[in-house]
Amino acid sequence: MLLTDLRTISERDPAARNWLEVLFCYPGLQAIVLHRLAHRLYKTQMPFIPRFISHLSRFFTGIEIHPGATIGKGVFIDHGMGVVIGETAIIGDNALIYQGATLGGTGKQSGKRHPTLGNNVVVGAGAKVLGNIQIGDNVRIGAGSVVLRDVPSNTTVVGIPGRVTRQDNTSVNALAHDKVRDVEAEVIRALFERVKSLEKQVVQMETELHMSVIQDNGQTDNSKCNTDSVIEDFLDGAGI
Repeated sequence: MLLTDLRTISERDPAARNWLEVLFCYPGLQAIVLHRLAHRLYKTQMPFIPRFISHLSRFFTGIEIHPGATIGKGVFIDHGMGVVIGETAIIGDNALIYQGATLGGTGKQSGKRHPTLGNNVVVGAGAKVLGNIQIGDNVRIGAGSVVLRDVPSNTTVVGIPGRVTRQDNTSVNALAHDKVRDVEAEVIRALFERVKSLEKQVVQMETELHMSVIQDNGQTDNSKCNTDSVIEDFLDGAGI
Protein backbone atom coordinates (compact mmCIF):
# COMPACT_ATOMS: atom_id res chain seq x y z
CA MET A 1 0.00 0.00 0.00
CA LEU A 2 2.88 2.38 0.72
CA LEU A 3 4.21 1.90 -2.81
CA THR A 4 0.72 2.56 -4.18
CA ASP A 5 0.47 5.73 -2.09
CA LEU A 6 3.88 6.95 -3.28
CA ARG A 7 2.96 6.27 -6.89
CA THR A 8 -0.38 8.05 -6.50
CA ILE A 9 1.22 11.17 -5.04
CA SER A 10 3.87 11.25 -7.76
CA GLU A 11 1.17 11.06 -10.43
CA ARG A 12 -1.19 13.63 -8.91
CA ASP A 13 1.16 16.24 -7.46
CA PRO A 14 3.47 18.03 -9.93
CA ALA A 15 5.49 19.32 -6.96
CA ALA A 16 6.53 15.78 -5.97
CA ARG A 17 10.09 15.41 -7.30
CA ASN A 18 11.31 12.19 -5.67
CA TRP A 19 10.11 9.48 -3.32
CA LEU A 20 12.33 10.63 -0.44
CA GLU A 21 10.72 14.07 -0.47
CA VAL A 22 7.26 12.55 -0.60
CA LEU A 23 7.97 10.13 2.24
CA PHE A 24 9.37 12.69 4.68
CA CYS A 25 7.71 15.97 3.63
CA TYR A 26 4.11 15.03 2.85
CA PRO A 27 1.91 15.08 5.99
CA GLY A 28 -0.96 13.50 4.08
CA LEU A 29 1.09 10.38 3.41
CA GLN A 30 2.40 10.29 6.97
CA ALA A 31 -1.13 10.57 8.37
CA ILE A 32 -2.31 7.69 6.15
CA VAL A 33 0.60 5.46 7.19
CA LEU A 34 0.02 6.13 10.89
CA HIS A 35 -3.71 5.61 10.44
CA ARG A 36 -3.20 2.18 8.92
CA LEU A 37 -1.18 1.16 11.94
CA ALA A 38 -3.80 2.57 14.32
CA HIS A 39 -6.65 0.99 12.34
CA ARG A 40 -5.07 -2.45 12.47
CA LEU A 41 -4.74 -2.21 16.24
CA TYR A 42 -8.26 -0.75 16.51
CA LYS A 43 -9.75 -3.81 14.82
CA THR A 44 -8.18 -6.00 17.49
CA GLN A 45 -10.14 -3.96 20.06
CA MET A 46 -6.94 -2.83 21.72
CA PRO A 47 -7.75 0.04 24.11
CA PHE A 48 -6.07 3.45 24.18
CA ILE A 49 -3.10 2.77 21.86
CA PRO A 50 -4.97 3.30 18.54
CA ARG A 51 -6.45 6.60 19.72
CA PHE A 52 -3.07 7.71 21.05
CA ILE A 53 -1.45 7.01 17.68
CA SER A 54 -4.24 9.01 16.05
CA HIS A 55 -3.65 11.84 18.50
CA LEU A 56 0.09 11.89 17.75
CA SER A 57 -0.64 11.87 14.03
CA ARG A 58 -2.95 14.86 14.45
CA PHE A 59 -0.29 16.70 16.47
CA PHE A 60 2.45 16.21 13.86
CA THR A 61 0.43 16.42 10.63
CA GLY A 62 -2.64 18.55 11.43
CA ILE A 63 -4.82 15.74 10.03
CA GLU A 64 -7.30 14.02 12.33
CA ILE A 65 -8.33 10.50 11.32
CA HIS A 66 -10.20 8.34 13.78
CA PRO A 67 -8.61 4.87 13.94
CA GLY A 68 -11.99 3.31 13.16
CA ALA A 69 -12.20 4.92 9.71
CA THR A 70 -11.67 2.65 6.70
CA ILE A 71 -9.40 4.05 3.97
CA GLY A 72 -8.69 2.34 0.65
CA LYS A 73 -5.59 2.21 -1.52
CA GLY A 74 -4.07 5.21 -3.26
CA VAL A 75 -5.85 7.82 -1.12
CA PHE A 76 -4.06 11.18 -1.32
CA ILE A 77 -4.63 13.92 1.27
CA ASP A 78 -3.13 16.98 -0.40
CA HIS A 79 -1.56 19.42 2.10
CA GLY A 80 -4.18 18.18 4.56
CA MET A 81 -4.14 20.75 7.36
CA GLY A 82 -7.51 20.67 9.10
CA VAL A 83 -8.80 17.49 7.48
CA VAL A 84 -11.13 15.52 9.80
CA ILE A 85 -12.28 11.96 9.09
CA GLY A 86 -14.76 10.39 11.49
CA GLU A 87 -14.88 6.96 13.09
CA THR A 88 -17.30 5.19 10.75
CA ALA A 89 -16.23 6.95 7.55
CA ILE A 90 -15.32 4.72 4.60
CA ILE A 91 -13.14 6.02 1.76
CA GLY A 92 -12.71 4.07 -1.47
CA ASP A 93 -9.58 3.70 -3.58
CA ASN A 94 -7.77 6.61 -5.23
CA ALA A 95 -9.68 9.35 -3.42
CA LEU A 96 -8.24 12.87 -3.39
CA ILE A 97 -8.94 15.02 -0.31
CA TYR A 98 -7.85 18.64 0.03
CA GLN A 99 -7.11 20.71 3.11
CA GLY A 100 -9.89 21.61 5.50
CA ALA A 101 -12.25 18.87 4.31
CA THR A 102 -14.47 17.12 6.86
CA LEU A 103 -16.05 13.68 6.67
CA GLY A 104 -18.15 13.99 9.80
CA GLY A 105 -21.39 13.14 11.51
CA THR A 106 -24.51 15.19 12.13
CA GLY A 107 -25.34 14.15 15.68
CA LYS A 108 -24.50 11.94 18.63
CA GLN A 109 -26.25 8.82 17.37
CA SER A 110 -24.37 5.53 17.54
CA GLY A 111 -23.63 3.14 14.70
CA LYS A 112 -22.80 4.20 11.15
CA ARG A 113 -22.93 8.00 11.26
CA HIS A 114 -20.24 9.13 8.83
CA PRO A 115 -20.17 9.17 5.02
CA THR A 116 -19.10 6.44 2.64
CA LEU A 117 -17.06 7.56 -0.38
CA GLY A 118 -16.69 5.48 -3.52
CA ASN A 119 -13.62 5.16 -5.71
CA ASN A 120 -11.91 8.12 -7.42
CA VAL A 121 -13.77 10.72 -5.36
CA VAL A 122 -12.39 14.28 -5.11
CA VAL A 123 -13.26 16.32 -2.02
CA GLY A 124 -12.41 20.00 -2.51
CA ALA A 125 -10.78 22.29 0.04
CA GLY A 126 -13.04 23.14 2.95
CA ALA A 127 -15.84 20.83 1.82
CA LYS A 128 -18.03 19.22 4.49
CA VAL A 129 -19.56 15.79 3.88
CA LEU A 130 -21.81 15.04 6.84
CA GLY A 131 -23.89 12.12 8.00
CA ASN A 132 -24.36 8.50 6.98
CA ILE A 133 -24.63 9.22 3.26
CA GLN A 134 -23.35 7.47 0.14
CA ILE A 135 -21.03 9.26 -2.30
CA GLY A 136 -20.75 7.35 -5.57
CA ASP A 137 -17.71 6.65 -7.71
CA ASN A 138 -15.98 9.42 -9.68
CA VAL A 139 -17.78 12.17 -7.75
CA ARG A 140 -16.23 15.63 -7.48
CA ILE A 141 -17.21 17.78 -4.49
CA GLY A 142 -16.47 21.46 -5.03
CA ALA A 143 -14.45 23.53 -2.55
CA GLY A 144 -16.52 24.84 0.34
CA SER A 145 -19.56 22.69 -0.44
CA VAL A 146 -21.70 21.15 2.30
CA VAL A 147 -23.05 17.73 1.30
CA LEU A 148 -25.93 16.30 3.35
CA ARG A 149 -27.54 13.84 0.91
CA ASP A 150 -26.54 10.83 -1.17
CA VAL A 151 -24.70 11.64 -4.39
CA PRO A 152 -24.88 9.38 -7.49
CA SER A 153 -21.76 8.34 -9.36
CA ASN A 154 -20.14 10.45 -12.10
CA THR A 155 -21.52 13.76 -10.86
CA THR A 156 -20.26 17.00 -9.35
CA VAL A 157 -21.60 18.61 -6.18
CA VAL A 158 -21.34 22.35 -5.47
CA GLY A 159 -22.87 24.88 -3.12
CA ILE A 160 -24.40 25.09 0.36
CA PRO A 161 -26.26 22.83 0.69
CA GLY A 162 -24.55 20.76 -1.99
CA ARG A 163 -26.46 20.40 -5.23
CA VAL A 164 -25.74 17.75 -7.82
CA THR A 165 -24.80 18.85 -11.32
CA ARG A 166 -23.57 16.75 -14.19
CA GLN A 167 -20.55 17.62 -16.28
CA ASP A 168 -22.34 17.06 -19.59
CA ASN A 169 -20.78 13.59 -19.80
CA THR A 170 -17.33 15.09 -20.27
CA SER A 171 -14.23 14.01 -18.40
CA VAL A 172 -12.71 16.80 -16.29
CA ASN A 173 -9.31 16.80 -14.63
CA ALA A 174 -9.73 16.33 -10.87
CA LEU A 175 -7.40 19.26 -10.22
CA ALA A 176 -9.30 21.64 -12.51
CA HIS A 177 -11.47 23.30 -9.88
CA ASP A 178 -12.19 26.21 -12.22
CA LYS A 179 -14.13 23.80 -14.46
CA VAL A 180 -16.70 22.97 -11.80
CA ARG A 181 -20.12 24.34 -12.71
CA ASP A 182 -21.65 26.90 -10.36
CA VAL A 183 -25.30 25.88 -10.36
CA GLU A 184 -26.44 28.72 -8.09
CA ALA A 185 -24.75 31.25 -10.34
CA GLU A 186 -26.44 29.78 -13.40
CA VAL A 187 -29.84 30.01 -11.69
CA ILE A 188 -29.21 33.65 -10.71
CA ARG A 189 -28.29 34.49 -14.29
CA ALA A 190 -31.40 32.71 -15.62
CA LEU A 191 -33.66 34.53 -13.15
CA PHE A 192 -32.07 37.88 -14.02
CA GLU A 193 -32.63 37.30 -17.73
CA ARG A 194 -36.25 36.30 -17.03
CA VAL A 195 -36.85 39.47 -14.99
CA LYS A 196 -35.48 41.62 -17.81
CA SER A 197 -37.76 39.83 -20.29
CA LEU A 198 -40.80 40.39 -18.07
CA GLU A 199 -39.89 44.07 -17.64
CA LYS A 200 -39.82 44.49 -21.41
CA GLN A 201 -43.25 42.91 -21.70
CA VAL A 202 -44.63 45.23 -19.03
CA VAL A 203 -43.23 48.28 -20.81
CA GLN A 204 -44.77 47.14 -24.11
CA MET A 205 -48.16 46.63 -22.47
CA GLU A 206 -48.03 50.05 -20.81
CA THR A 207 -47.14 51.66 -24.10
CA GLU A 208 -49.98 49.96 -25.92
CA LEU A 209 -52.50 50.96 -23.21
CA HIS A 210 -51.06 54.47 -22.88
CA MET A 211 -50.24 53.87 -19.21
CA SER A 212 -47.12 55.96 -18.83
CA VAL A 213 -47.01 55.83 -15.03
CA ILE A 214 -43.33 54.85 -14.94
CA GLN A 215 -42.23 58.19 -16.33
CA ASP A 216 -41.08 60.59 -13.64
CA ASN A 217 -38.84 63.15 -15.36
CA GLY A 218 -36.71 60.24 -16.61
CA GLN A 219 -35.49 59.37 -13.09
CA THR A 220 -37.18 55.97 -12.90
CA ASP A 221 -35.66 54.75 -16.16
CA ASN A 222 -32.20 55.93 -15.12
CA SER A 223 -32.55 54.17 -11.77
CA LYS A 224 -33.52 50.95 -13.51
CA CYS A 225 -30.58 51.25 -15.90
CA ASN A 226 -28.24 51.85 -12.99
CA THR A 227 -29.66 48.82 -11.18
CA ASP A 228 -29.19 46.65 -14.25
CA SER A 229 -25.62 47.87 -14.55
CA VAL A 230 -24.86 46.98 -10.92
CA ILE A 231 -26.30 43.48 -11.35
CA GLU A 232 -24.41 42.94 -14.60
CA ASP A 233 -21.14 44.02 -12.96
CA PHE A 234 -21.77 41.60 -10.09
CA LEU A 235 -22.49 38.67 -12.39
CA ASP A 236 -19.54 39.42 -14.67
CA GLY A 237 -17.22 39.80 -11.69
CA ALA A 238 -18.27 36.37 -10.42
CA GLY A 239 -17.57 34.86 -13.82
CA ILE A 240 -21.22 34.05 -14.41
